[in-house]
Amino acid sequence: MLQSKKRWNVQECDEQLVNEFVENLNITPLVASLLLNRGMTTVEAAREFLHVDAQTFHDPFLLHDMDKAVARIQQAIDHNEKIMIYGDYDADGVSSTSVMLSALQQLGADVDFYIPNRFTEGYGPNKAAFDKISAGGYQLVITVDTGISAVEETAYARELNFDLIITDHHEPGPVLPDAYAIIHPKLPGSTYPFKELAGVGVAFKLAHALLGELPEHLLELAVIGTIADLVPLVDENRLIARKGLDYLKLTKRTGIEALLSVCGVKREEINEDTIGFAMAPRINAVGRLQDADPAVHLLMTTNAEEAKGLAKEIDALNKERQQIVNDITEEAVEFVESMYPPDENSVLIVEGEGWNAGVVGIVASRLVEKFYRPTIVLSIDSENRIAKGSARSIEGFDLFANLSKCRDILPHFGGHPMAAGMTLNSDDVEELRRRLNEQASNVLTEQDFIPITSVDTVCTTEEITLENIEQMSALAPFGMHNPKPKVLIKDVHTTSMRKIGANKNHLKLVFEDSGVSVDAVGFGLGYILDEVSPIAKVSLVGELSINEWNNMRKPQLMVEDISVDEWQMFDYRSAVDVKRFFQQVFTDQMKVVAFHASTIDKYKSLLPMERVVLIQDEEQAKACMFAGEQIVLLDLPPSQKWLECLFVQGIPARIYAIFLTEEDHYFDTIPTRDHFKWFYGFLAKKGPFDLKRYKEDLAIHKGWSKETIDFMAKVFFELEFVTINNGLISLVKNSAKRDLIESATYRQKQQQIEIEKNFIYTSYVQLKNQFQDIFKRSIE
Repeated sequence: MLQSKKRWNVQECDEQLVNEFVENLNITPLVASLLLNRGMTTVEAAREFLHVDAQTFHDPFLLHDMDKAVARIQQAIDHNEKIMIYGDYDADGVSSTSVMLSALQQLGADVDFYIPNRFTEGYGPNKAAFDKISAGGYQLVITVDTGISAVEETAYARELNFDLIITDHHEPGPVLPDAYAIIHPKLPGSTYPFKELAGVGVAFKLAHALLGELPEHLLELAVIGTIADLVPLVDENRLIARKGLDYLKLTKRTGIEALLSVCGVKREEINEDTIGFAMAPRINAVGRLQDADPAVHLLMTTNAEEAKGLAKEIDALNKERQQIVNDITEEAVEFVESMYPPDENSVLIVEGEGWNAGVVGIVASRLVEKFYRPTIVLSIDSENRIAKGSARSIEGFDLFANLSKCRDILPHFGGHPMAAGMTLNSDDVEELRRRLNEQASNVLTEQDFIPITSVDTVCTTEEITLENIEQMSALAPFGMHNPKPKVLIKDVHTTSMRKIGANKNHLKLVFEDSGVSVDAVGFGLGYILDEVSPIAKVSLVGELSINEWNNMRKPQLMVEDISVDEWQMFDYRSAVDVKRFFQQVFTDQMKVVAFHASTIDKYKSLLPMERVVLIQDEEQAKACMFAGEQIVLLDLPPSQKWLECLFVQGIPARIYAIFLTEEDHYFDTIPTRDHFKWFYGFLAKKGPFDLKRYKEDLAIHKGWSKETIDFMAKVFFELEFVTINNGLISLVKNSAKRDLIESATYRQKQQQIEIEKNFIYTSYVQLKNQFQDIFKRSIE
């Protein structure tokens, strides 16, 4: 067996609906099942999803306070009032700021932007910033991607006598700010048709309302924050993403062109991954290490030289950010393992003095990936006794809801069910740890701590075609709530498997079923090669793609996880290097089974003695619990019956067959009955015979081995045909007739020959079949 890394949650489909989709939408059954698993339960809904370009945006004035906000902004423009855009320092906040700046500049507004410093000001509006803005003569402030939690700061804005319009998408708290206007799709009582807009999506809606027509030229900015902020890519977000990627490929924005250049991305290759793994991390890096202003300047500049310089600066900051993340992650992992081990903590809270607060969210994600626990990573400012941090969660634990129960010790926090940010007194960290662990213990089970992979459908090798994969691209762009489709291929044989890559840490394989072969690659799965035995049937979970090379296009599977449901046998019988096995192959999940103390003594220096089990009789074998275990059979038992006893309590997950032997019985000279007859006659004729003096002469005369003579002498002795005294063998007169099989030595020799024939001198397939038969007899 090979256990998968994650739980596979395989979606099921209504076959009748699949057929209905296929017939009405002219799509393959595979694509039909993918649509159903994304919540498209009617043909019309599926058609709208597939033909997203034909959809229209919702009326922005359906958002609460939109008319009020537009009127106030227009008034400010008409009266030449100074307007300040107050943004956030992540990719969503930067793109939101850029959208509002672009729209207001287009309308001729006197507008500037302000993004707080993550380290000196923290998240969201703050009074000191409002003091500066007020002193600068600004009469209207518009927040983007922030502000819904700024109750006190909004009241302070009123004291400073400027109007505050809040646009945000984060979860509203129980008390809303008393702002001039709040534009937010999740406000209580909101009738807006779609609740899951990113911050930039809300800013885009305000731009739409202000400009009076859909600002399609701003979609290339809106798509950045929408994808970067991991909001569900359905409904309006899907429309923003789909159209925005198209506009991004045609961008005329100098800054975006420069950013794509340092990312090494060609226009025609732009997709959602370009934003998620290339553009957004670089934009985010700026605000994580310093003021985020350069990121906004990059998106807004029209000067090619300035854009080139800013893009290089941002790229360098991203490299610095990566190193900082690696260093803090290393410290955080050590902190967890030494102080708060995951098996004793349902929620991990990790703190470190002086850690860069700008990257702790990334570190939290890394820890969730490693330990699969809700995780909070805090940077401690010991001088001010302040802890600032970010949290990431797992399925089943709503961060925002659980943090809300700790409001009394969390003066500042906000976020979503799966991610949050916070500031608290460092003295309260231990209390927060205690409370969250207690809350988690009430809702999470052991099963919840096993990572989940959501699998869209079970797929046959025959369905892995270029047509199916190309049709699947109609579901793009992929993201939250519309992930890249994952398929499960069940119980297929591998025709080849090897490690690839400079460090041999990746896996290349070909699997086959029903006469169809498919190539597959598993990045980081090179170790699997040593855990899949020959002829084992494997199940694979991964993403289908098209491999284009040398003008050839072939389907392939990008493997993420592998399992083997049947027991496996690994053959280390042939010229086995015992030392290499125990140094390179053996793991602490294995147990070593030996049937002879002499084998253990001989190899004691190599064996992990604490994991060695010596079986010396059938009753001991029956008492062993090896069901689901990985066992190494170091040598052979005296008879096959012992092996049957060994598995009466269940089948092991894996058997590693080594079968060391002290002597080779199978290829010994095996005395026949004629041998015994001649030897008996010889003793009758010669009388007492001195084995010590003349055994070698007799062996040469007959062409036998000395061991053969010793063996026959011992058999005769056990049958009471002879006496042996100090090497002198003599026949017993008038001894009773007995069969050779009555001799224990004779029986043991036959059993040893038989067991060697069945377990050493057989092919791999024959050996596995031998064990299959043993398992059946053991269970019976």
